[in-house]
Amino acid sequence: MTVSFSAGSGRPGRETVRCTLLNAWRSRRVWWFTATSRTRARFARTTLGSFWLGLSNLFSIAVLAGVYGTVFKVQDFTVYVVYLGLGLVVWNSISAAVGGAPSLFENNREHLHNINLHPIFYTLEEWAFQLQTFLQSFLMVLIALSIFQHNLALNLLLWGWLPLLNLFLFIYWFPLLICLLGAYFRDLYQLVPVVLQLMFLLSPILYEKKNLGAVAWTASINPLYRVLAPVRHTLIAGEVQWDVGFVLLAANALGLWMAIRLLNSQRRNIPFLI
Repeated sequence: MTVSFSAGSGRPGRETVRCTLLNAWRSRRVWWFTATSRTRARFARTTLGSFWLGLSNLFSIAVLAGVYGTVFKVQDFTVYVVYLGLGLVVWNSISAAVGGAPSLFENNREHLHNINLHPIFYTLEEWAFQLQTFLQSFLMVLIALSIFQHNLALNLLLWGWLPLLNLFLFIYWFPLLICLLGAYFRDLYQLVPVVLQLMFLLSPILYEKKNLGAVAWTASINPLYRVLAPVRHTLIAGEVQWDVGFVLLAANALGLWMAIRLLNSQRRNIPFLI
């Protein structure tokens, strides 16, 4: 099996976004397979294997729901568990994708120096790995939370496609931009974890948006929460916020185009930066 990321004009860094996407699609079996191999290797020689992804989230949900449910004196604990659980599992996926982005090219330094392969391959491999991690964890958490709200799975099947599509697109292009910036500015290695922690504390995940009081506006300008909130709302309420969904879809399409265009323009420089 061969991987081809040939440029439309034959010159590295000059290929169009459309050409790059088409070549990435043609090689989808390769980067998906390498991501799957990483997932399997991650839990090699463990008894429960990838079930640990879901179990770790369930342990976190149980502890945080018990603690913060008491702190906030929630009226309906079952509703709060579902609210917190869905928010936490989606946040963990976004956080993992963004948090690992600055060092992505650094981790693939040997390949970028020695193999004439478009850097988008490594970004797609990482994206596929994050998708697999999310899906394995998310489905297990969804099954467990269905004990408290029985229609979660049905809402996912009927209405979940648009919010999840926006989530999947976002965790590709946004980390890609962070990745490219990280190749130029090493400070992002230290800055991104700090910013993620602050954004988590300011995001209505453990609490409702109204609890932010005078600073509730911070949730509205928080791009990570703006992607997370529609997923949780759709699964709990069983409805899609179509206006929000299509605005996010347009923003994701623009972000994807910008990120790949920037990647193409910086392709020749990346090996010299890492």
